[in-house]
Amino acid sequence: MATPTSQRVGIWIIAIVLTLGTLGSFLVMALSVQNQSSDQALLQTESSKYQAAVAAQSLQLSNKYYADFSKYASIPTKFDAKTVTKLSVKDLKSGTGEVVTAATAYNAYYIGWNPKGVIFDESISNKSLKAPIAGGNLIDGWNEGVLGMKVGGIRELSIPSDKAYGATGAGANIPANTPIKFVVMIIPKIDDVPVPAELLQYYQTQSQ
Repeated sequence: MATPTSQRVGIWIIAIVLTLGTLGSFLVMALSVQNQSSDQALLQTESSKYQAAVAAQSLQLSNKYYADFSKYASIPTKFDAKTVTKLSVKDLKSGTGEVVTAATAYNAYYIGWNPKGVIFDESISNKSLKAPIAGGNLIDGWNEGVLGMKVGGIRELSIPSDKAYGATGAGANIPANTPIKFVVMIIPKIDDVPVPAELLQYYQTQSQ
């Protein structure tokens, strides 16, 4: 039996609506992919600019401080963990700048090693210096150990485990209850390279 004209028209209308809906969905997906690609390209560009700025700052600082700090790069050697029961310091070079207090804003270059003489962290490599660390929110042994230094000075810190990473440890090279040592060079506080707003927003979104 033939389908009435009204039914055929209705079927065509439904088919057209479904087709448009499918095309609309594909269009939305295509636009979403395009937007994601544009966002990723922007993030990549901003990230490259930021990394280049950090690298340029690191090179400038390395040119200024590497010659002094590199003289102490061979200090890390094995030591008897049992002898490091309290925080002790040894000045290797006296600074000429501001005296470091708990309120002092500063940056620092460093080399850290464990009783086996294994370096677990450093800011010196390949005949240059990496970006320095900012003072303040560090382990107790560091924060206490640099007090009284003058900016430009270099000091060796021997830190007992309770003022380092304690019973928790920090990775394979700093097991629980391990004393550690650092050689530290204090330099003036530098302006941080600003992180682009797009990168900040992206990382904040990812962390939620």
